[in-house]
Amino acid sequence: MIQPIDVLQKFWGYTAFRPLQLEIIQSVLEKTDTLALLPTGGGKSVCYQVPAMVQEGTCIVISPLIALMKDQVQQLKSRNIPAAAIFSGMSAREIDIVFENACQGAYKLLYLSPERLKTDLAKERFKRMHINLLAVDEAHCISQWGYDFRPAYLEIASIKALLPKVPILALTATATPEVAADIQKQLEFNNGHFFQQSFLRENLSYSVLYETNKQAKLVDILKRVPGSGIVYVRSRGETKLLAERLHKAGISSSFYHAGLPAEERNKRQDDWMNGKVRVMACTNAFGMGIDKPDVRVVVHLSPPESLEAYFQEAGRAGRDGKKAFATLLYSPEDAVQLNHYFEKSFPPLDFLKRVYQAVGSYTQQAIGSGRGESFDFDLPLFCQQFQLEQGSTHAALRVLEQEGWLAISDASSAPARIYIHSNRETIYDYQLRNKAADLVIKAILRLYPGIQREWIDISEALVARTIQQPLEAVCNVLNHATQASILLYQPRKEKPQLIFLQDRVASENLQIDLEKFNFRRASAQKRVQSTLLYAEKRVCRSIQLLGYFGEKRSEKCGICDICTGRNEAEFNQDQLDAYKRKIIDLLRVEPLPFEEILKAFAPKRHDLVSNILNFLTEEGFVVEKEDGLLHLQPTD
Repeated sequence: MIQPIDVLQKFWGYTAFRPLQLEIIQSVLEKTDTLALLPTGGGKSVCYQVPAMVQEGTCIVISPLIALMKDQVQQLKSRNIPAAAIFSGMSAREIDIVFENACQGAYKLLYLSPERLKTDLAKERFKRMHINLLAVDEAHCISQWGYDFRPAYLEIASIKALLPKVPILALTATATPEVAADIQKQLEFNNGHFFQQSFLRENLSYSVLYETNKQAKLVDILKRVPGSGIVYVRSRGETKLLAERLHKAGISSSFYHAGLPAEERNKRQDDWMNGKVRVMACTNAFGMGIDKPDVRVVVHLSPPESLEAYFQEAGRAGRDGKKAFATLLYSPEDAVQLNHYFEKSFPPLDFLKRVYQAVGSYTQQAIGSGRGESFDFDLPLFCQQFQLEQGSTHAALRVLEQEGWLAISDASSAPARIYIHSNRETIYDYQLRNKAADLVIKAILRLYPGIQREWIDISEALVARTIQQPLEAVCNVLNHATQASILLYQPRKEKPQLIFLQDRVASENLQIDLEKFNFRRASAQKRVQSTLLYAEKRVCRSIQLLGYFGEKRSEKCGICDICTGRNEAEFNQDQLDAYKRKIIDLLRVEPLPFEEILKAFAPKRHDLVSNILNFLTEEGFVVEKEDGLLHLQPTD
């Protein structure tokens, strides 16, 4: 049998494995169920890609992230490793072709979204495929203890029953001891192995800086720390405003969020990866699957909902092993906001039913049907159409997903795809009869070799430029050729996908497991409190993070804000309460514009005052009326 190191050298060009990679690979080659806990940047994908190449057959990879699956498939193909992916948004015909190719041994790795596991089509094809390994990426998603539970992951155990001699490799970057134990339980490990790399990052300096003027402090950090950086913010709107602020301060920057068109997202990501842009202001949609080793600083302008998310995002700094910084800018108002967002994340049952009813109307799906169906889904348009608040609606959809009713995928950003299945004679005859089609098909065959063997991603725009025809004309030709059964054409998709996991029911019959709902709520509240404790407790940051993930350590890191004594709080809770009282007292006298309220406080406190005003507005204590003034709402 070919050796793992030979595969690594041949296809990846590396002469040695990273820590624990070889042990994990040997474990699965011995047909042993294995859990691998490797922090961000630890090289998880190699742990299943190498054994897939060492053995005969195909490795099935379960992943919840469409963008990551596509990126992995593209990278594998660039290394001459045959791979494919099946995910939400693909047509039934396209899925069928990929599955059939897999049964014929066309791929070494086949990526699947978890929602596809329960389909009869998948289960039947698994029986015909020569499967050598079942890899479960982002394995924490199977645990209700975890921060990103996805009920579709619970189907994996049933697939294991169909493949009794195939080992499972579960991989995750972040898991507490409870989650690690639950992963093994849910996947029904039988005397499995557990490999865990230390969470210690000796080159990464963690800091929590107590700041009221966060943007000014951010500019100061980025001017003092050279090199590539990432700045995480909570909302899409903040990304653009922050990038503009950084640009005015002379810092090369761009912004990124899931609402941007796919081509724009890809361009911005490439510019940052290639060093054309120094700093990316972004939501948590940015960074997954990105392997940029020389990121010198990651800054969070507000704390995320869990330490798992923080550790993963902060861990994108310093992957090259050189000194790097992970900084959280924190104010007491962040605790108020984070608890506020937590409360909104678990909406009441009547609102869940209202959103579910609206989804049925939006997709025009009849009661009693829909299981497995996939639809383009535009959340802002959906909320506008049914007069729903976007944040609460997103939370409701998340609960409906956790309850197993539906799933929302990330934006699929799927390029146009073509598969020419007709024989040469049929194609030639069609070209003779259709001059416009002749131009297009000739260009496609020339631009995309192999298009008659499998589905190929194409650019309609490139084809149009090549033959000097309008883009619309090219798309029309491809649609007509599909109708004539000459080829199969899947137009470009960019919207997220909504998938019905169960047949639609009447909203009054929507069932929610309140025991599990309350369990997840309690777990989420515990994670929020752990995040706030990390920010407010004056103990070595590294010791806190390691302890959260079950790694006991008494030796201080020596480089965080606590160990170096850099951090001194500029305010306390009494001051925060005093600011709230002062704002309310000002508005009791008369309504005021936002700017006038700010003038009543010192300039360095304006960011904090702005946050407090946002909170008072969201909670209904203050309202901005048509006169442009802020009014204090009367209390009963």
